[in-house]
Amino acid sequence: MTQNAIQPAQAAEEGSFAKLFEQEDSSYNKVISVGDVVLGTVVDLAGEDVIIDVGEKSECRIPISEFRHEDPEREIAIGDEFEVFAEKRDENGGLVLSREKAIAIKVWEQIARIQEEDGTIEGRIESRVKGGMSVDIGVPAFLPYSQIDLRPVKDMDALIGQTYQFKILKFNRKRNNVVISRRVILEEERAALREQMRNTLQEGQIIRGAITNITDYGLFIDLGGMDGLCHITDLSWGRVSHPSKLYNVGEELEVKILKYDKDANRISLGVKQLKADPWEKVPELYAPGARMPGKVVSITDYGVFVELEEGVEGLVHISEMSWSKKPKHPSKMVGVGDTIDVQVLKVEADTKRISLGMKQLLPNPWDVVEENYPVGAIIEGKIKNITDFGIFIGIEEGIDGLIHVSDLSWTERIKHPSEKYAKGDTIRAVVLKIDKENERFSLGVKQLEPDPWQAAVTKYPIGTTVEGAITNVTDFGIFVQLEEGIEGLVHVSEISKDKVKTPVDMFKVGDRLQAMVINVSANDRKIGLSIKALQEKEENNGVVPEEYMPKAQEGPSTLGDLLKAAAEENAQK
Repeated sequence: MTQNAIQPAQAAEEGSFAKLFEQEDSSYNKVISVGDVVLGTVVDLAGEDVIIDVGEKSECRIPISEFRHEDPEREIAIGDEFEVFAEKRDENGGLVLSREKAIAIKVWEQIARIQEEDGTIEGRIESRVKGGMSVDIGVPAFLPYSQIDLRPVKDMDALIGQTYQFKILKFNRKRNNVVISRRVILEEERAALREQMRNTLQEGQIIRGAITNITDYGLFIDLGGMDGLCHITDLSWGRVSHPSKLYNVGEELEVKILKYDKDANRISLGVKQLKADPWEKVPELYAPGARMPGKVVSITDYGVFVELEEGVEGLVHISEMSWSKKPKHPSKMVGVGDTIDVQVLKVEADTKRISLGMKQLLPNPWDVVEENYPVGAIIEGKIKNITDFGIFIGIEEGIDGLIHVSDLSWTERIKHPSEKYAKGDTIRAVVLKIDKENERFSLGVKQLEPDPWQAAVTKYPIGTTVEGAITNVTDFGIFVQLEEGIEGLVHVSEISKDKVKTPVDMFKVGDRLQAMVINVSANDRKIGLSIKALQEKEENNGVVPEEYMPKAQEGPSTLGDLLKAAAEENAQK
């Protein structure tokens, strides 16, 4: 074959080869620009890298972590296709690819579309950051604290790892900044539920809700679209010191709708109304005299409140706690939470009051006190207390006797018992009176001795001439001491036959004078004296003037009596 014959055949073959080469070369030389997102195929797995073919001559490596960040559970296999982002060209002209950035680009596109359409995006709360939480929605997003829930969240850490739907409030792709909200979604859901509930809620309806807030005056309860208030008085038939003692925020409970104001969106709720009022059966279950255990639920200065059953409480007054002890405060005898035995004393169902007693379960020492200490008996005891009006003597456990200041002496004027006695002294006294009903035990010291005024009646009969020292001189008379504790009074009208305006300038305290007894009374403890009558008696040779015998009048003998007499005399003038 000639050379010329060979050349066309060779040329045809070379042309065919060139065409194939160009086709093959074109498949490995796609024009991929930096910044493009292209589809790549997994051609191999090499350790921690995934080998991706995007249609260029060289294959690219992407760390497998970029794939697992999207879905940690996914197993990467040869032949899988993924969108990747062309970051740059390396020094050899090969592409540097990123799966994460390809995802981010798609996410930003999705973010823009979702915000425009007012849609939602799913995200996972990753961690706490300043002012809120960091949420993974494909790119890091910021969830402010105020946008987490309808109400403040107490435990933020409990949200970490939780997945929710979010609204996109705003974003800036250049700054990689996205602000999202969960609250907006909850508000929309709540508004829809509220509108639905407005037409379905009815007074008397029983509904379940969750406690959202606890105050001093009650519970706020979310009914699933609307909030209602359960006042503290509607929590229990019994006493509730504070709602937090019974319930916690977040706790769910059943409530009854007591009142529903549709126009104002106000709902009044009750818990106790789910049960019958226990006071309806109180009169038959707790009759006076019944004895039972109860739990101390409250202590006041005046007594303790005892719970007999849920919603039924009674008061043990401090005076009904013990026969013997007189506690300064009820807390000295019982504590909150104690279980004690009580007796029903009185029931007032209308006002929901029960009077209880503790001491009634024990023997009453006053039942035998009259037998052990009859009137007139002489006893001995130690002084337990001294007051302005007398002395308290310990008789036996739970029983004290009182010696009134007026029963300390027949003759002495004692201003305060502490002048003669001290706490702890042992003293003897006579039983004067026992008042079991009012638990009073009256004693006397002066009754241990005869009353000198009884003897005075015999010792100082009318007409007797007596002599004594002047103890006091007043405008209305002169007081004269006849003996220890016995004084007589010479009234100003009995000083002289001549009218005397005042004896103050005529007599001095300490001077001695003689006078005649013109009046004596043991009951009133008075002796009336007369200087004028004594002079007449002496003038009549010792005969008592007749005018004093039948008309003997008892004149005032104490300072108080004299002041009263003088006031009456002045009033008459």
